[in-house]
Amino acid sequence: MPAVAMFYHLIHAGLTDTAQMLLARATGQGWRVMIRCPDPGLAHRLDEMLWLPEDSFLPHGRATGGPEDCRQPVLIGPGAAVNGARGLMLVAGAEFTPADLPGLDRLWILFDGGDAEAVNRARAQWSLATGMGLAAQYWSDEAGAWVKKSERPATQPA
Repeated sequence: MPAVAMFYHLIHAGLTDTAQMLLARATGQGWRVMIRCPDPGLAHRLDEMLWLPEDSFLPHGRATGGPEDCRQPVLIGPGAAVNGARGLMLVAGAEFTPADLPGLDRLWILFDGGDAEAVNRARAQWSLATGMGLAAQYWSDEAGAWVKKSERPATQPA
C-alpha cells in the first residue's frame, strides 16, 4: 500500500504547475509515475507541459497500449500503471481501487477547489483511502502557498 495518499486542493496553483512540481520530486528520487487522466484533451496538455521548459524536461510518454508504455518513467493515460510506477497521480476525476495500490509509495489526488463535484469526489476518495487504512494528507494553497491542513496516520483497515 502507498506510504501516504496526498490530496492537493488546487485554488491558486494550476494543475500543470502542481503536477510538474510533484513529478520532479518523484522522478528525482528515481520513482516511476503513472498519471491517470480520463480526459484526452487534458492528457495532451499534460504531455506538452512536461516538454517545457527545456531545462526541466521530464522524460515521459502517453499510454498507447504498446510495448513502450512499460519503459516510460512518467506515463500519462486513463488506465493501469504498466510502467512499474511507485506513484499514481489522479487528475480530472480519475479514480483508484484497492487493486491499484500494491507496489505504490505515493498516491496523489489533484482536484480543482472551484469545482464542487471535484471537491465532493475528493472527499469520497479521502474516505475510501483512510477507510482502507492508508495514511492521508490534505494540502491546500488557499493562502497562495502549499500548507498541510490535515493529516491522518495509517491505521488497520476498517
